[in-house]
Amino acid sequence: MLAYERKVSAFIERHGLVEKGDRIMVAASGGPDSLSLLHFLSRRTSLYGIELACITVDHMLRGKESHEDVLFMEGFCAALGIPCEAASIDIKARMDEEGKGMQETARYHRYLFFEETLQDKGYTAIATGHHGDDQTETILMRLTRGALGKSRAGIPVQRPFGSGKIIRPLLCLNKNEIEEYCRFYELNPRRDPSNEKDDYTRNRFRHRVLPALREENPQFHEQFQRFGEELREDEDFLQELTRAEMNKLWNKHQDQISFEITRFHQMPLPLQRRGIQLILNYLYEELPSSISAVHIDAVQQLLKSGSNVSGQLDFPHHLKVIRSYNHCCFTFRQSASADPYEIELPVPGEITLPNGSAIIAGSSDSLPRKNGNSSICLDTTMLNLPLIVRTRRDGDRIAVKGLNGTKKVKDIFIDCKIPARLRDSWPIVTDQSGEILWMPGIKKSKYDIEPAADKPLLILHFYSQTSSRGPFNS
Repeated sequence: MLAYERKVSAFIERHGLVEKGDRIMVAASGGPDSLSLLHFLSRRTSLYGIELACITVDHMLRGKESHEDVLFMEGFCAALGIPCEAASIDIKARMDEEGKGMQETARYHRYLFFEETLQDKGYTAIATGHHGDDQTETILMRLTRGALGKSRAGIPVQRPFGSGKIIRPLLCLNKNEIEEYCRFYELNPRRDPSNEKDDYTRNRFRHRVLPALREENPQFHEQFQRFGEELREDEDFLQELTRAEMNKLWNKHQDQISFEITRFHQMPLPLQRRGIQLILNYLYEELPSSISAVHIDAVQQLLKSGSNVSGQLDFPHHLKVIRSYNHCCFTFRQSASADPYEIELPVPGEITLPNGSAIIAGSSDSLPRKNGNSSICLDTTMLNLPLIVRTRRDGDRIAVKGLNGTKKVKDIFIDCKIPARLRDSWPIVTDQSGEILWMPGIKKSKYDIEPAADKPLLILHFYSQTSSRGPFNS
């Protein structure tokens, strides 16, 4: 028995890749890897109790040669007595339409055809010819690029796919063992000349890095496969822990996630890293390939204890990571316009401000006074009416209740940890002369008085539309 047959049989059994009654399509291009897999499984349909077919795609990138690959596969399948599902897809035309690279476009449309055929024909699995050298190349490429989480583990042995799954029975083999199988059974596979060029990253790893590894250990692929499987298991466990901890602290919406930084820092560092990645995976429909460990490091630096109290990172596709004091927000939402406004406050009456907050004015007979900075009590005989609600201006100062002199509005925003993105739209109440009476929800001026029974007073209430969890609330 060839090493190929012994190893693949054991690998299939160990991972439960094939079960009785499975209907499997082998994705085959005519190359040694997929052709050998198709041949191997075709000789064991009775042993495994499976139904077998082939699926192949002509990407129309090599003209007559790639078309002949499809004809070769159709003839090979006819000799084996198994169905062959074939398609021709103009990848260059798709590239022009979609503006993506050749390999990305080819893979997307190839797998789309696989998924549609799997569903339409009622098959249960797609088997691909990825082998141990492919696994080593993938892991090295991803580590070099700075990949995250489970992606560092390389190619999974199996994974859900459409209405079925993808299985990869050859990950236990190296390329030499596959070539030996093809020679022994005289399969005469097709050869893609582009595999010999160093134009692609994978080819450079294949031609330059793997030979050096092979000199150190001819069976290096087995070590990389073991590394990938163990890393995947470890990541699954750590991500479950991360998900449980993050569910305790994050505020999650479709396009925005926020949390308190001090609570986030209570998690162990390995869970913090995975918590950031979990947020990115949740918010992005498909994680951009450009996202790497560098982005995780940038977020951790932004959230670092003792660092600046505010800051912002701009990630791909307009995702923003915003730190404001003890809060962090990952959001796709575009900041609302902070155009200045100036509105006369009717007395009695109510106004809704551009940022969604509201201020209500009424007499002390009709409105109760509230504790805290969300309410103020004024003696109208001491003011120059009407009252004005406006946004801040350069040089604004307020005579804070209980303090001597005045203080800059700008400094109060900072002291009270009002997020920078909210300051330009935060309401300030003045009288007609411009005297600042109140910073709603933040500070009251010396004009705030205690209610008196002998005369009617003016009560103002503030209702903020900001998060109920933040330190900047009334």
